[in-house]
Amino acid sequence: MSAVPADPAEILDQLLRDAKAAGADAADALLVEGTSASLSCRLGEPEDLERSEGFDLGLRVLVGKRQAVVSSSDFSKAALDELLTRAVAMARAVPEDAYAGLADPDQLATEIPDLDEFDPAEPSAEQMIDMARACEDAARAVPGITNSEGAEIGYGKSTVYLAGTNGFNGTRQGSRFSISVSVVAGEGTKMERDYEYSSTVWLSDMESPEAVGTKAGENTIRRLNPRKAESAQLPIVYDPRVAASLIGHFSGAINGQSVARGTTFLADKMGEKIFADGITIVDDPLRKRGLRSKPFDGEGVQTKKRNLIDDGGLTTWILDLATSRQLGLETTGHAARGTGGPPSPSATNVHLAAGNVSKEDLIGAIDNGFYVTELIGMGVNIVTGDYSRGAGGFWIENGEIAYPVNEITIAGNLRDMFMHMTPADDLEFKRATNSPTVRVDGMTIAGR
Repeated sequence: MSAVPADPAEILDQLLRDAKAAGADAADALLVEGTSASLSCRLGEPEDLERSEGFDLGLRVLVGKRQAVVSSSDFSKAALDELLTRAVAMARAVPEDAYAGLADPDQLATEIPDLDEFDPAEPSAEQMIDMARACEDAARAVPGITNSEGAEIGYGKSTVYLAGTNGFNGTRQGSRFSISVSVVAGEGTKMERDYEYSSTVWLSDMESPEAVGTKAGENTIRRLNPRKAESAQLPIVYDPRVAASLIGHFSGAINGQSVARGTTFLADKMGEKIFADGITIVDDPLRKRGLRSKPFDGEGVQTKKRNLIDDGGLTTWILDLATSRQLGLETTGHAARGTGGPPSPSATNVHLAAGNVSKEDLIGAIDNGFYVTELIGMGVNIVTGDYSRGAGGFWIENGEIAYPVNEITIAGNLRDMFMHMTPADDLEFKRATNSPTVRVDGMTIAGR
């Protein structure tokens, strides 16, 4: 890869001018500067240490309603000239796309808020080794832990430059830090495993390695000596770390691409009640230090916080420019993109708002039920809403967690599950998609 000039913004500006001169009616370009590192440690010994640095460029050109995207990591003049020539030639050759096009000037972000998304901290290899060891040591120190699958720590930083011939020019920086560990308890055929992790934008916000390790060990010990469960139709309670998957299924079902294609069970539900009264689901791209926060989207459009579900009713789709045009609506500022393809709609920081009942009371009202802590497989059909997942967790008896259970299947339909969902009051923001503990009534448990 050739050396990158000192001013990436100037690269994009020149490239866009050259694109217009070469016959493009419009163009936009994305340049990403990234650094990442990861280290794994098992049984106290470092295993893999990887680090990468790089620059990637993606150029999209439009000739009429025809568009093409090309990418490169070579920034020499010869390479950029070839990139441009190839992009314009491809755009002239492909079929027309009636919905392709850049944002209008009045749709562009004009105020770029500081979302506190960049931490300049960069742990050394020695610090990463110490943190991974401390995490794994804490997990292995929990009585009953017999083995370890290892701990891993990683970080990444990126600077994104986006510019278009429509006048947009924006830059944003981001950082990510994470630590995780998985350990084993028991022997022979009675072994169980579990994990814990922490992922944040700022290193100082990450849970301590020792706290993550201790939680992983305790999670694993709780799963020892699981029993089987009888098949039944009972309430299911989702732990927050798996409850977030339900919100992920919902956001996938209102993605503009699925709606435009008619490949979602919610395609005709705009404005209707699809959750119970009082349920609110929020998408907030402007949350400070959020894992998917961004002040502008992948097309330079202003982002804003919005309720996807308000008092149980569906208020909007997740749209970029192309899907909004196809559906005859306005973009919601949800365009995401990489250097290798055109934008597509994607949710940002999504959460199910907390309810007004405690986790203890939510469980305490159940005579017999299942508390889910792990989901296996991807048996979810967004076209029909059918839901079937392998699961592990704990049986609920007389309002209390009684004993671990595994090797069961939970099933239902997302239509019914959404309408019979009750959130607890224990919401924490630990992931990109967050949920409190959630109770879902009327699901089927398939056991022995």
